[in-house]
Amino acid sequence: MDDRKHIVIVGGGFAGLRLVKELDRGGKYRVTLVDMNNYNFFPPLLYQVAAGFMEPSSISYPYRRLLRKRPNTRFRMGILQAVVPEEKKLVLSNGELHYDLLIMATGAESNFFGNPDVEAKAMPMKTIGDALMLRNLVYTRLERATRTTDSEQRHKLLSFAIAGAGPTGVELSGIFAEMKQNIMMKDYPELSRSELGDIYLIDGQKTVLAPMSQRAQAYTEQALRRKGVKLKLGVFVKDFVNDEVHLSDGTVLEARNLIWAAGVSARTFPGLDTPDRLGRGRRMKTDAFNRVEGQDDIFAVGDAALMTADPAYPGGHPQLAQVAIQQATNLARNLNRDFQSPTPFRYVDKGAMAIIGRNQAVADLSRKIFLKGFLAWAIWAFVHIMSLVNFRNKLRSFYNWAGYYISKDQSYRMVLRPTEKAKG
Repeated sequence: MDDRKHIVIVGGGFAGLRLVKELDRGGKYRVTLVDMNNYNFFPPLLYQVAAGFMEPSSISYPYRRLLRKRPNTRFRMGILQAVVPEEKKLVLSNGELHYDLLIMATGAESNFFGNPDVEAKAMPMKTIGDALMLRNLVYTRLERATRTTDSEQRHKLLSFAIAGAGPTGVELSGIFAEMKQNIMMKDYPELSRSELGDIYLIDGQKTVLAPMSQRAQAYTEQALRRKGVKLKLGVFVKDFVNDEVHLSDGTVLEARNLIWAAGVSARTFPGLDTPDRLGRGRRMKTDAFNRVEGQDDIFAVGDAALMTADPAYPGGHPQLAQVAIQQATNLARNLNRDFQSPTPFRYVDKGAMAIIGRNQAVADLSRKIFLKGFLAWAIWAFVHIMSLVNFRNKLRSFYNWAGYYISKDQSYRMVLRPTEKAKG
């Protein structure tokens, strides 16, 4: 019998894996990692899977393989359905699980702002499944366009509206523009250049990459316009009906495809979703040690947490990977010390980066250091390769990018429609 306290971590993203690493190394607890998938994946590179420039296995890896050398950690695949704090119990899709301490690292999901048409018809970009569905959509649209004789219909089929001009929206619009320039005319000779459709990037802010510096914003806007991306800033998507994107200023975009990268909200679960526990973006309110308000044995980290005790971020931290990693590290250290003289969390901003296309990126490394162009692109590529979970993924990603850099092409443009019937 193992009489150590049992910590259950729900969610195996940036925060969840960092918690596993630090807690397993400490050896003070039995740890169980719970996730709805049996694999970890790297969200910043989903857009490359969606465009067919990377294969899914390049940015994903099985949890059980990752945990082979973690003797104090076990994995449980299941969907969290409810939390019962009074009984220290989780209700999963395939059973129940008891805990002594619970850490919610459940991340965020797309926020459609209450618009049912957009939620039903737009393509989100949050999971491997979303990326593969978008890849199927893009290349199915292209195949359909080759069979369509109506030039206007072809243009509409191949026009893409991307809602949200943060890093994901910028990266998607940039890579789609490069596909038009370097791939579509080669692979689809039935189409003329004028029929390849428009790429729209839409955001309610008056600039792209709103959290980044003005220099980064200006360079990015200029680079996207040179690629042919049409920027619609200071407006938001009002509706998506009859294969048309309706904007708040009355503009109607003739586009069959709407990709949603406009906003996120935290996932909520019965038992922890009472109004007194939730704050902005449905995030769980926590103290300076990531403890959920009103709960001594439940913690929340990353996108799931709303911490207002950090003096530099009184409204809560940005929903970024670095916040999740730093919170997880701080919480694990406090737990490994049994919360003796615990250290309150203070976020250290390490800067921000975004890629626009081949040889084009922006990087705010500090308030004074701004990089653009090839150097920023090289740093972005290095940081993302080194952030992948194992050597195999790093090697595959480097191979993929080297091939694209040399040839301006990639070959992962298959339309795959799995018919998975297995049930957990």
